[in-house]
Amino acid sequence: MKEVRRFFKVQTQTIWAPAVTTLLYLMIFTLALGGGANGAGREVLGVNFASFVAPGLIAMGMINNSFANSSFSMLGGKIQGTIVDYLMPPISTGELLLALTGAAVTRAVLVGIAVAGAMLLWPGVSLAMAHPWAVVWFGLMGAILLALIGVLTSIWAEKFDHNAAVTNFVITPLSMLSGTFYVIDNLAPAFQAVSRLNPIFYVISGFRFGFLGRSDIGSSNMAVLQGAIGLGVLNLALGAGVYFVLRSGWKLKN
Repeated sequence: MKEVRRFFKVQTQTIWAPAVTTLLYLMIFTLALGGGANGAGREVLGVNFASFVAPGLIAMGMINNSFANSSFSMLGGKIQGTIVDYLMPPISTGELLLALTGAAVTRAVLVGIAVAGAMLLWPGVSLAMAHPWAVVWFGLMGAILLALIGVLTSIWAEKFDHNAAVTNFVITPLSMLSGTFYVIDNLAPAFQAVSRLNPIFYVISGFRFGFLGRSDIGSSNMAVLQGAIGLGVLNLALGAGVYFVLRSGWKLKN
């Protein structure tokens, strides 16, 4: 509740601003690459460009804001001298990690809803869901993945420059090169192989599959299911790693 109240106090910046920014992305890329305001001049995966790019932008907004929320939590405490608010309460390490991750996922879901609402204002965008389970699963897995990375960043960072470095040199490149604006079939084979090593690619493509019923993860629904399972396993492994780092008190208790 503390973490949720924190980002709600500045909800114009944390929830509504991402919706406006993402709508600008949609407008710019649709006009530049789609061939018209509604993307009707170009089709990707059997739909107009606006409907193709919209789910990817929603997922990108969700994961970026999930990371932004969790990566600030304990870093802000360390810088402001309020880290004891996280370390002293009589809760377990698992409960603390669950709270930090849960707040980030809450913000991600709210941003996703706000972004989706903004998308519907753009002509030609259809957000009809072909596979609702994929929308929910890949959306949550992506938000949890970036929330856990954010918590780890928050533990490691000692100043805001460290946080910004991870954002600018790791998170942003991975999200921008994840197939949000294109299908990886357009890339050279070597770059396709690199894209498939990027977990955010599976988040974006799986989330898009939930809306369009098509994906560039693979030619069959089984490939999407394998991607879904892979993200779940990755989150479990990453969650265990962050748990042990948080429990050790590294860069928090010394």
